[in-house]
Amino acid sequence: MDQLTAVWEWFMMESTWRGSGIDPGILVRVYEHMSMSLQAVALAALLVLPIGLYIGHTRRWEFAAISIGNFGRALPSFGILGITFFITTALDVPGILGFWATFTALFLLAIPPILTNTYVGIKGVDADTIEAARGMGMTEREILTRLEIPLAAPLIVAGIRLATVQVVATATLGAVVAWGGLGRYIVDGLARGNDVLLLGGAILVALLAIVTEVAFGVLERIAAPRLTSQKKRVVAGSRSGQLGPAA
Repeated sequence: MDQLTAVWEWFMMESTWRGSGIDPGILVRVYEHMSMSLQAVALAALLVLPIGLYIGHTRRWEFAAISIGNFGRALPSFGILGITFFITTALDVPGILGFWATFTALFLLAIPPILTNTYVGIKGVDADTIEAARGMGMTEREILTRLEIPLAAPLIVAGIRLATVQVVATATLGAVVAWGGLGRYIVDGLARGNDVLLLGGAILVALLAIVTEVAFGVLERIAAPRLTSQKKRVVAGSRSGQLGPAA
């Protein structure tokens, strides 16, 4: 109880949030953490979403998509970070020590769930509906953008959610290679023997991961009913000879 009381008092201190001396506060650390995480996920999504859409739509390179997903899940996050830190240090990459190593590791970690969910979501669209769309004269681009992507969107968003939560949690390890973020509290707490700093940092990381999970969960719930009703309109339209989402 004494430790929890001390952590609570630490959170109540103004200097904890705003920083004091050379130590930045929680607000700065949260910004560093989320900025790094969101940039890594955004870049991964920008690069692999089109690849996942192509593989799911054309059914080509499926084995490669599955292999990348399985390989990415098998690699330990700390191992990826260690390899990227060694490479960036050996190449003398300019910038803040540990920044590019952490960013590269998080970027690589975000790729498998986004690629796999996008590919599986597009591939999982009902084949009869797609054939009916082709029979109605829709082009491949129209099938992808007006039919497959809307129906697969919940699974695609779930892949981005999974990638973001993993990246937010793993970004904590960036402090091990001299980067900042919330992991700095944990590493500094261990180095100084400061249990309050260590426990406070762990709580902050857990809360940030939970908030990220909940935020994406709300996004999925908002989108899902709309997409479900749209899917019903598509099926109803195909029975009446009109395929495609209602305007």
